[in-house]
Amino acid sequence: MNACTGLAALVILGAPAVVMSQSTPLTRAAATITEADVRRRINIIADDSMGGRNTPSPGLDKTARYIAGEFTRLGLKPGGDSGTYLLRYPITSRRLLAAQSGIRFGQISGDRGVRTTLTEGAAFLSGPTDASVKGGVVLVGGRMVLDSLKPEDLRDRIVVYVPAASATQPTGGFRTLTRLSRSGARGVVVVVSSDSAVAYYMESQGRPRTTAGDRVRGAPVIAVKESAVVAQLPEAAQQFQDVRAAPAMVTQPMLDWEGEISVRDTAESTAYAPNVVGILEGSDPVLKNEYLVYSAHMDHVGTMGQPGAGCRATGADSICNGADDDGSGTVGVLELAEAYSHAGARPKRSVIFLTVSGEEHGLWGSEWFVNHPPVPLPQIVADLNADMIGRNWKDTIVAIGKEHSDLGRTLSRVNGAHPELRMNAIDDRWPEERFYTRSDHFNFAQKGVPILFFFNGVHEDYHRATDSPDKIDAEKESRIVKLLFYVGQDVANAKQRPQWVPSSYQQIVVP
Repeated sequence: MNACTGLAALVILGAPAVVMSQSTPLTRAAATITEADVRRRINIIADDSMGGRNTPSPGLDKTARYIAGEFTRLGLKPGGDSGTYLLRYPITSRRLLAAQSGIRFGQISGDRGVRTTLTEGAAFLSGPTDASVKGGVVLVGGRMVLDSLKPEDLRDRIVVYVPAASATQPTGGFRTLTRLSRSGARGVVVVVSSDSAVAYYMESQGRPRTTAGDRVRGAPVIAVKESAVVAQLPEAAQQFQDVRAAPAMVTQPMLDWEGEISVRDTAESTAYAPNVVGILEGSDPVLKNEYLVYSAHMDHVGTMGQPGAGCRATGADSICNGADDDGSGTVGVLELAEAYSHAGARPKRSVIFLTVSGEEHGLWGSEWFVNHPPVPLPQIVADLNADMIGRNWKDTIVAIGKEHSDLGRTLSRVNGAHPELRMNAIDDRWPEERFYTRSDHFNFAQKGVPILFFFNGVHEDYHRATDSPDKIDAEKESRIVKLLFYVGQDVANAKQRPQWVPSSYQQIVVP
């Protein structure tokens, strides 16, 4: 992905004047967020000694201990396990038991067909590897328009997906499978006409898979040879032919079909990875029971050659330090914790300072947090997430998600009230990249928590050993973090909690 480096800074007109000589508890607290502090902390978190902070790894654990030590120094309340700041989650290596797994189709009123195992004409693609589901069938395919899929058409059914004849990938593509598997369907069966494609996936399914937490998101997704389904349901041959050639997207309930998917696995080993959670109790006797979250991921992609790492070395440098991704956001959370701990900066609502791990592997740590929160999830009013805020434009930061809740209006108002920050928070520049779904705020959003995601875009050093501390613009980041401080203060002191745009709530929040 390429960074957009030519964006001109926007000028906010009509913003209220700020008397710079005026000192208040909030301006004094914000003044603790400094260029020097940002640079010092980036050099700690993105140092070679952290080993690229892969999940799990000794370097990640060392990073978590450093952050916990800072939370202790600042007097935050621990929000982790057993009175500590560390909230750990399991990472398990699992192996599919292909001979004990398979699919079956049939007429609801008749014979349910002969089971096709994952050692014969079917292969596991994604989702939970320990599941047993059955239900009615909906046939989906043709020229897919993902944003036009209606969850109510797929929910609680077995989705039989037939990629269009023009599809460039035999399974129709990762985005399509992800959308189908997270639609509320019980299972997804991809009908593949190429025997070689199924054979490829059958070979790869013999390797161990890594799962995090106590569940895997989405439904089981199985690829199956068309001939194997037709052997069970002869009338399916014409149906598949029609769907594959359809000029538009097809969503067709098959009222007399029934499908069943069973997947079995075995756990081979388990490790644990940390999140770090510190809580500042609010000042209001009632509103302190509601919480604002500041989040960032402290992990990165490790070291070249390390198992599970995605690091791209540069010459002799094989450590991906992740200074921007997301050392910058992690430092931002620490700077915010220090500012909020300053005299006179404690807001009415409580504030959770959260650094998570496993983001680079699939938002693992934040998913564990929202499923095992230290406070009741309905009492979390907003998440302000920072992921990559130390590079690119000098006076601009993208705030993804502004249109989905009134947090967007809050941000615009606060941004306009602080022209001294010389920072312009703008809308998503790259909607086609779907960044809204690609960082830790997304797990909060799916649980019904309004979010804003602060992001400077990717650059040529993304996931490379060259994403180093010396390339961070610490002065610029300090101004972004001050903006986050003022936005959070507004949210944490407001009479009403942030509200979703109703249409966005219906689209994003998973029931």
